[in-house]
Amino acid sequence: MLFKSLLLATGQVSLAIAKVQYMGMNIAGGDFGCAIDGTCTTSSTQLPLSTLGGGDGAGQMQHFVTDDQMNIFRLPVSWQFLTNNVLGATLDSTNLGKYDQVMQACLNTGAYCAIDIHNFARWNGEIIGQSSTVTDDMFVSLWTQLATKYASQSKVLFGIMNEPHDLDIATWAATCQKVVTAIRNAGASTQMILLPGNNFASAGTFVSNGSGAALIAITNPDGSTTNLILDIHKYLDVDNSGTHAECTTDNIADAFALVADFLRTNSRQALVSETGAGSSASCFTDFCAQNAYLNSNSDVFLGYIAWAAGSFATSYVLSLTPTQTNGQYVDNALASQCVIAPWLNSTSTASSAAGAVATVSPTTTRTSIMTRTTTASVFTGTSTVQIGITTSNRTATIGFAAATGGALASTTNGTVKASATATSTSSFTGEAHR
Repeated sequence: MLFKSLLLATGQVSLAIAKVQYMGMNIAGGDFGCAIDGTCTTSSTQLPLSTLGGGDGAGQMQHFVTDDQMNIFRLPVSWQFLTNNVLGATLDSTNLGKYDQVMQACLNTGAYCAIDIHNFARWNGEIIGQSSTVTDDMFVSLWTQLATKYASQSKVLFGIMNEPHDLDIATWAATCQKVVTAIRNAGASTQMILLPGNNFASAGTFVSNGSGAALIAITNPDGSTTNLILDIHKYLDVDNSGTHAECTTDNIADAFALVADFLRTNSRQALVSETGAGSSASCFTDFCAQNAYLNSNSDVFLGYIAWAAGSFATSYVLSLTPTQTNGQYVDNALASQCVIAPWLNSTSTASSAAGAVATVSPTTTRTSIMTRTTTASVFTGTSTVQIGITTSNRTATIGFAAATGGALASTTNGTVKASATATSTSSFTGEAHR
């Protein structure tokens, strides 16, 4: 159980911590065989369905929704797989049908489901829209076909591209603008579209390398930016590669706080569609603190999607794949304590007032893997506060921004990567993430 308190001049007042709108998991496997140069060996693909030879993604997602209250999943797949290795081609009906089985398993849980084209803004070494071989028109064709297929599915998100890197950001933003226009014109008029920046979509350089400034200029055909969400990633190890068991940073001061300031200044929001950590003691401290920070800044961070489960074996260094005991899925400790608990131990609103009267209703307590309390709170007035959060295994300090006049509600709306091999009943190779 997570206990929170705020010491005001007038006495001790309980304070519920805000939470992001979306919390979930990457259900990996469709990306297996992909390298950062955009080559993807489709024979290595392990779509995360046991009926397709991969992990039990359907069972995992149902567990995550039913037992952990997750409400979003990201479903990686390669461009090559969708077109059966033919650049610029019509989507291959067989392979698209297989990917759609994963998508339908996700949608059947009631969760939001993000398409993730896992090609690093490339096809076989050539940058999309920045080479004569791989043109914007080819990429727009891919997204037009996908948007047409899922236009009627309000809970499908369109993740334009996984982790672009080493490209001209202004040219890439122009490519993304064409894709956004094509998606909207295909009839997907309201779904969220995720816009990724340079340097592997890193939160640490999102502002400094110009990604943020370039991407916020992208608009819908009507000139609005409704449901155009900035897409950011971040890992916690020494080189930000997601290949080490030890964590060296909580990413707050040098990454997410900078992004939060940028987002507030520009009245925009972001989704952390990839973040993960090893299972060392340092990661339990840092990963928990990072995700608590994201929850406490839910006005600008819509949510986070942890890396990863799906077809990854439990021995993978960043594995969050649950194990089965007596026919029931059980989350590992890192998932329970640092992905799920910071969200379940938070509430959907948070604001504060020096000397203000807090109205609290209702309070509910439920038990699953751990005991947690959820409290809905409304405060009025203006102040900026910091509180300490203490749980059984960590202490973190969370900063709340000043809020004026009523409740602050959650809105409704690296450079080296390496391969990591994981084995269970079958062998498959998964990407280690920056």
